Amino acid sequence: MTEYLLSVHGDESQAQPIPEVIKDMYRDVEVVNQRMRDEGVWVFAGGLHPSNTATVVSNKKGDVLTTDGPYMEVKEQLGGFWVIKVDDLDAALSWAADASGACQAPVEVRPFQGS
Repeated sequence: MTEYLLSVHGDESQAQPIPEVIKDMYRDVEVVNQRMRDEGVWVFAGGLHPSNTATVVSNKKGDVLTTDGPYMEVKEQLGGFWVIKVDDLDAALSWAADASGACQAPVEVRPFQGS
């Protein structure tokens, strides 16, 4: 079994969906979450606050620097993720398709090293 990161990406500069759409997305994501738990592939998952709430910590030989905001200034940011444990990439891609449909955003699939 291999662990995969299913990461949700989005453009934070785009208008947020209306509250009813967000409510439906949360409901649909929870359905996928429960299916993952029921099928034993769930490791953990979480949604993230916007990237402007991030703090970057850099430690170079004991010289620690902290800065506000995301590490990278890019258009799309990580908004949430799942960690799942499945037999192969095809299974991970299938779960990613379900997850993408539920959260209405692209989902990147990457295996963990040593998994």
